[in-house]
Amino acid sequence: MSFAATILTLYPEMFPGPLGISLAGRAMAEGKWSLDAVQIRDFATDRHRSVDDTPSGGGAGMVMRADVLASALDATTARYPGVPVLAMTPRGAPLTQGRVRALADGPGAIILCGRFEGIDQRLFDARAIEEVSIGDYILSGGEMAALTLLDACIRLLPGVMGAASSGDDESFETGLLEYPHYTRPTEWEGRTIPEVLRSGDHARIDAWRKREAETITRLRRPDLWERHEGVRIQSPSGARHKDGTDKS
Repeated sequence: MSFAATILTLYPEMFPGPLGISLAGRAMAEGKWSLDAVQIRDFATDRHRSVDDTPSGGGAGMVMRADVLASALDATTARYPGVPVLAMTPRGAPLTQGRVRALADGPGAIILCGRFEGIDQRLFDARAIEEVSIGDYILSGGEMAALTLLDACIRLLPGVMGAASSGDDESFETGLLEYPHYTRPTEWEGRTIPEVLRSGDHARIDAWRKREAETITRLRRPDLWERHEGVRIQSPSGARHKDGTDKS
């Protein structure tokens, strides 16, 4: 069974967008994954096809209605039972490579894209929806975030990347940022490819790449480095000394 992505959106014309070209587009053409963009307005009940209303308690902007969204979501989950439902929102849990890999290993995803000031909280209280954020910034809507999430998932589907191991050493796969890459020419603007990468000694190369990944992570993402160090020095029982050494 292929990976099935269903997007609930006010702008279905935004899809597949960039996912229709390159690796993702070719994988879609080959049937490795599918995309269905559902127009939320189709589930509105008034002649104006209203999907939002003013916020209770006052305030700027508009809020997407729970009743309309629930109708759209229920119709979609009935078609795709057992598929996880996600909502792209800045207040959601940060998206991680681990979560991406878990989604890619599953049947697909139903993704709700919010707009305006947000979504009526009662929808989240009444339905099993995983709130996901792709970063600490605000977008005009969830569509761009949904494209990002799907791109991250699709490239991990079997047969999408050229080699099965292509993504093994990428940033976040091992808990570290990726090491630097080089290619020909050997010298460019006075800068030379590190000698170790031209040595043919694979053990030395692996050691160099590991050191570089650790250094870059420590300097650029101390949060990742702290988490990586915590995992690395943890004993099988999960116990650690306060100084970071394993308990014996």
